[in-house]
Amino acid sequence: MITGTVMDSDSEGASCVITTDSEGARLSRLSSHVQSIELRTYVFLDSLQPQLAAYMGTVSQGFLPIPGDACLWLEVSPGMAVHRVTDIALKASTVRLGQMIVERAFGSLALYHRDQSNVLHSGDVVLEAIGSRVEQRSRADVTWTEIIRAITPDHAVLINRQNRRGSMIQAGMSMFILETEPAGYVLTAANEAEKASNITVVDVKGVGAFGRLTLAGREGDVEEAAAAAMRAVHHINARAGA
Repeated sequence: MITGTVMDSDSEGASCVITTDSEGARLSRLSSHVQSIELRTYVFLDSLQPQLAAYMGTVSQGFLPIPGDACLWLEVSPGMAVHRVTDIALKASTVRLGQMIVERAFGSLALYHRDQSNVLHSGDVVLEAIGSRVEQRSRADVTWTEIIRAITPDHAVLINRQNRRGSMIQAGMSMFILETEPAGYVLTAANEAEKASNITVVDVKGVGAFGRLTLAGREGDVEEAAAAAMRAVHHINARAGA
């Protein structure tokens, strides 16, 4: 059996789109499948700060970000659904794909472009496709946060050996650490902290079950950065009505 659409008689050369019942059912199932994707993290960074951009470049498997780029970080569930989300985002505008990570339970991607409107447009198209809104993303749960003052030499050496992508921490510096769930929220915390204070970005892990951020510097600078990072996290939850 064949079904069809209404023909447009006003246009030059009548056009008609014909689909079979089986094709219509397939498209319906596809739409339902896409809208079953859960939005965990939606993080828009208006302007990547130099240290964070450099750090993300060390782990990027795709196009490299540069300072000042707008960035959209998305995390979805299930993990393999990130391929569909990536396809939708890249076809919506001229954004560049920097990262795409498929984990056991979640999938994450990073999109970059110099023009904020391109990044936001791709984000809007993704949200519409999966039937979600920014306010429906998972809330940012802070599982640990702390400032450790006057790091000892032994502690600093071990941190530097474990974290080989960011800058090094020196003995005597203060250190701010933050752990969040979902993981991607540490990116906005890191970016806002770097905007607010003269600190050193040591480590930013935005994938996995938990996100982890390590910043270092003089005590006053670290305290100021920590306050900015926590404001960024609270802003996420305020928008979600948490």
